[in-house]
Amino acid sequence: MLAPHQTSASTKPGTPKGAGQSKLFRPDVRTLSLVGVLAALIVVGGITKPDQFLAVTNLQLVLTQSSVIGVVTVGVTFVIIAGGIDLSVGAIVALASVWATTVATQEYGFVGILLTSLLVGLGCGLVNGVLIAYGGLVPFIATLAMLASARGLALQITDGQTQIVTVNSVLDLGQRDSYILGIPPLVLVFAAVVIVGWLVLNRTTFGRRSIAVGGNAEAARLAGIDVRRQRLYLYLLSGLCCGIAAFLLVVLAGSGQNTNGNLYELDAIAAAIIGGTLLIGGRGTIVGSVLGVLIFTTITNIFALNNLQSDVQQIAKGAIIVAAVLVQRRTARQ
Repeated sequence: MLAPHQTSASTKPGTPKGAGQSKLFRPDVRTLSLVGVLAALIVVGGITKPDQFLAVTNLQLVLTQSSVIGVVTVGVTFVIIAGGIDLSVGAIVALASVWATTVATQEYGFVGILLTSLLVGLGCGLVNGVLIAYGGLVPFIATLAMLASARGLALQITDGQTQIVTVNSVLDLGQRDSYILGIPPLVLVFAAVVIVGWLVLNRTTFGRRSIAVGGNAEAARLAGIDVRRQRLYLYLLSGLCCGIAAFLLVVLAGSGQNTNGNLYELDAIAAAIIGGTLLIGGRGTIVGSVLGVLIFTTITNIFALNNLQSDVQQIAKGAIIVAAVLVQRRTARQ
């Protein structure tokens, strides 16, 4: 029983009845809903193509394919939570992958390819962050310009040709012999990025500041947060995730080409949205974004196994995105 001078969250003056309970349980309900959708897709896949979909090799493939776009989505989730947007992630992945697979870079072996991927991603993220945080450019415009520039530079580097990886230590990571307890190394890297991302968002000052900036940038500034520096860091983080994803893609494909990462920006943003991240900022979860990635990758896999055309697949993805946004609007009004 509350003491006379105590007040519960649901009985505070001006607080709608049940508001505290809604905020407390809504994230869990949303996550469980996403888990239910993923489970339903697994059932559909198991019914339509039981021998192929439920095979261990196919499940490993789904997780591996989720890894590349999943790492990108983690970075995009942070940016959107802080009220920003990054349309350049796919182009950055392409640029990092081709820069890391040039003949000159491959002469430095595994370390050269890895470091080049990370540095190119960080460099692009730095340019985005400086233009947005200190140059005053709207995130949409700045990242759209980076999208065009990075794609153009990637095409110039490759001259439209595919660059084959010849470093065996890189290629070996994509081979079955390198699996650890049946888990591909790329999936382990993805899991590590997700865990670190979750800890940073939920257990550090950086995460709390990101949410505060996305919720109300002016209030965050008045509270002593350096909003411009925080935004710079967020785009650096997004660029770093793109660099990691580029390296994973190089391992997965065994090559670098200027078409890598095509439409990754749309897939990453869509996964974050259906995972519960608000486009206006201030709210989002890493777990929800990961579930969004798994849902999209599973849909793609089911469509491929059933020989359904990609246009139908895109329509299905579009319907899911619209449904997710409508759910967001409904819960925001409650």
